[in-house]
This record gives sequence, structure tokens and C-alpha cells, in this order.
Amino acid sequence: MKFKSGFITIIGRPNVGKSTLLNHIIGEKISIISDKPQTTRNKIQTIYTTENSQMVFVDTPGIHKPKNKLGEFMNKEVSLALEDMDVLVWLVDESLEIGPGDSRILKSLDNIKTPKILVINKIDKLTKDQVNKIINKYEEKHDFANIVPISAKNGKNVDELLKKIEYILPEGPKYFPEDMITDQPERLIVSEIIREKTLYYLDQEVPHGIAVETTMMKDRPEKELIDIHATIYCEKSSHKGIIIGKGGRKLKGIGKSARKDIERFLGIKVNLQLWVKVNKNWREKENLVKRMGYKK
Repeated sequence: MKFKSGFITIIGRPNVGKSTLLNHIIGEKISIISDKPQTTRNKIQTIYTTENSQMVFVDTPGIHKPKNKLGEFMNKEVSLALEDMDVLVWLVDESLEIGPGDSRILKSLDNIKTPKILVINKIDKLTKDQVNKIINKYEEKHDFANIVPISAKNGKNVDELLKKIEYILPEGPKYFPEDMITDQPERLIVSEIIREKTLYYLDQEVPHGIAVETTMMKDRPEKELIDIHATIYCEKSSHKGIIIGKGGRKLKGIGKSARKDIERFLGIKVNLQLWVKVNKNWREKENLVKRMGYKK
């Protein structure tokens, strides 16, 4: 069997499970997961290599109407991810009706010649009849190469999805070493892990005006340890106190939870130090959006 390889772009509305799917495939926490929309901000590229193929996945921010410079950046990331791809994977959730957001995506698919696989996620919440109902609705709207119902949360049918992708991919080389799982810098992954924990601990208290900048990563080989300094930025002074929490308890919880995932990712003990700073309306300022790492 000849080796196959190619680039697979994953698109979908916010919070349909794109990052959960990728993390399940790769087996590592590369993409940030949260129950809040617009969690993924960067185009995260991950690599899945088997004996017969190499799939380079691009996890894009959820498609939405931009409200600020950050939103414009996120939508631009999606457009760039659609260029020069070999397979387009479109994730939808368990909704029984096609909403306005998915209708907009459907219209844009007509202009894309790349083979498209529709993935219906969260089928663990549906009956078999409901799954078939959703499949029929989308089959009427567009001619997909395949439609695969899955549950990214528990991994159901994910192997079947990978088989369908591999079948479509062209013959090609290994673009990356087989032990490489992402092309993203460690600092970016560390920042994203911290941001994920911040969103989790804050629940609905602070909106998405949060960014994390990893300012230092320094090895201490003699102690088999890495010192990491990171700053959590928020847009309002009132949010700073919420992030820190009474007696610093919220920030300590964020740091403890983030440190565990960072140690798992880096494979070494971590001394994590966090600070919280106010950077008013940073999402409206292009230079600040770039400074936070959201740039080409």
C-alpha cells in the first residue's frame, strides 16, 4: 500500500466539538476545550501519523460574526485554513434543525471543490432515528463525500471517520517527523492550557476578554524542572479581582490545574507563576491582538 498524506481543515460553528475531536485523535491536549463559544482563537495544526498515512489537521476558530479585531482575526484564520486543503471536515452538533449559522456555512460550501465530509457530533445525545433525520436533512442540501455520525467525547465512530479521511487523501510524503504531534510553539500551547483553566474556573463571571501570555520558560536541568511565568490579561479592573479571587484562591486553583496539564504535555515538573494584569479593551486594538499571539 502506498503512503498517503494531506491537510485536513476542520470547520464549524463555535462549541460544536472541533477541539475535543482533535484531542481525541491525537491523544494529547493540544486544542483548548471549554463549554464557552469561541474558545479556539488560533489555527492549531496537529499531526496524526500511522503506518499508512499522515494527516495534518487544522483546528480553526468557530465561524461567527466578528464584533472586534479579535473576531476579525478568528474569521480570517478560517479563510486561510480553507486554502490548499485536501479534505474539508465540517462538524455540526446534535441540533435536529439546520440553524442560520450552519445555513451560512452550507452556502459557502458550494464554492469549494475540495472533498467534504460532514461529521455529526454528540450523537450520544440522540436516538438512531434522530441521527438519521439529521443525515437526511443535510443530504438534501449538499453532496458530501461522506457523512459520519460520531461522539468526539467518548470516541464513538472516530476510527471510522479517520478511515474515510485516509481513503480520500492523495498519495504523498511524510510532511513531519512521525513522532511530532503539533507545529505550535510550546509557549503557545502553555498559554492556551492556562487560558482553558481560567475559563473553567471563572465560569460565567468574566467574559472572553481574557488572554494569556507566557513570558518566560527557563530550564533548570539540575532539578529536572522548568520555571514558567505567565500573565493573564483582562479588560477591566473589576475582572482582576474576580480572577484572583478571595485570598487568591481562584488564581491558585487556576495555577494548580494548569500546572498538572502543562507537566503532562511537557513531560517534566513545572514551577508555574501567574500574574493578572488589566489591558483595557485589548480585543479592539490590532497591535495588542498580535501581541497576545494572534497573528500570522
